[in-house]
Amino acid sequence: MMAARRIWPLLPLVLVLGLLQLFAAGLRQDPRRLPSPLLDKPAPTFAATRLGHPDQVIDSRVLLGQPWVLNVWASWCTACQHEHEVVKRLAVGSIPVYGLNYKDVAPQAQAWLSRWGDPYRASIADPDGRIGMDFGVYGLPETFVIDRQGRVRFRHAGPLTKEQLDRQLLPLLKELQG
Repeated sequence: MMAARRIWPLLPLVLVLGLLQLFAAGLRQDPRRLPSPLLDKPAPTFAATRLGHPDQVIDSRVLLGQPWVLNVWASWCTACQHEHEVVKRLAVGSIPVYGLNYKDVAPQAQAWLSRWGDPYRASIADPDGRIGMDFGVYGLPETFVIDRQGRVRFRHAGPLTKEQLDRQLLPLLKELQG
């Protein structure tokens, strides 16, 4: 009974120290590195129309056998415009870059590509956001790398920077291509 009386005054201090440790751990986390349940798992499959070409269907199963990049973008996305030069640089390489035009209106998306340049092998129309939801899109832009077997090997939420392209993405793509 006497020991319990000595412990009670220390309990608030122990709780505060525990909360401070949790808070400090949260501050060390990079908010751009959102965990993805798809990493190293099969990418969602889809068959959807090509933006601006409603008679053409892009089937993700046809892309198996080669690594490829999926960049999720929209004409209403300001951050997409900021990363667009990096995406154009990425698309110059030998690995195909496909766009996923997320919850957008086709004429506005096509006008945006005409104005800023179209780096994509093709853009997949996703007006209702179903494909994006299957990929777990959190916010735009987002970029995914899919390997030859159709597994998601990389996910980046937010605009890609030149540094990330050089430090992370290009080395991974080179490894996947090799």
